[in-house]
Amino acid sequence: MVQKKIPMRQCLGCREKFPKRELIRVVRSPEGELSLDFKGKAPGRGAYLCANPECLKKARRSRAISRALEVEVPETVYDALEQQMEAQKNGE
Repeated sequence: MVQKKIPMRQCLGCREKFPKRELIRVVRSPEGELSLDFKGKAPGRGAYLCANPECLKKARRSRAISRALEVEVPETVYDALEQQMEAQKNGE
């Protein structure tokens, strides 16, 4: 039986590769709006972060999400990322 290939993506904070399903995706829609994509299928350019709050701090400090998506990231997106990371940590 052929094993299915698992798509890997790189976290913007720690720069390590993880399976795509384990990461949180921030997506910039074609209209330029930012949102969190939990299914991984929303149209637009995506940037990925693992569920580690330290990675979010690193990405925020280095403005990695802004550079990857080529748009300024509002505080509401960072707040939503923090809430999602807390939810994932509590759910595990």
